[in-house]
Formats: sequence, structure tokens, C-alpha cells
Amino acid sequence: MKKNRYLLCLLLSAFMLYFAVPRLSVSTHGLEGIFAISWLVFALFVIAGNLTGLLYTPKKQLQKLSSERTKKRSFH
Repeated sequence: MKKNRYLLCLLLSAFMLYFAVPRLSVSTHGLEGIFAISWLVFALFVIAGNLTGLLYTPKKQLQKLSSERTKKRSFH
């Protein structure tokens, strides 16, 4: 269940980056440039956090989720 959430957040953040990067001008001086750089840094933090959660899920948690799914299916 959590893997789906991580994947959804990754796709949404990639979608936002796809639209935002052409409109952000990093080379501009002043507040506009600072905003563009900080927005990109925060977007990369979001992507890195979701990738970490997706790739480094403990195996015990995955086994627990799969056993719960099989138990639910056997009762129905």
C-alpha cells in the first residue's frame, strides 16, 4: 500500500517538474532566481524522499503486507 503512495507521489512530483522547469529562470537575479532555485531544491528533496521510501522498504514490512493480503483473500 505504501509503495503505491510513494510511486504516486513520485509521478506527481515529476509531472510538476515537467511543467515548472521551463517556466523557472534560475539565472535571473533577485527574488525570482532565489525562488526558482529553492523550488527546484525542495522538489528534488521530495523526489529523493519518495525514492528512498520506495527503494528501501524493510523486507519484514513487505512480508507482513503480503501475508495480510493472502489472509484477507482466503477469508472471502
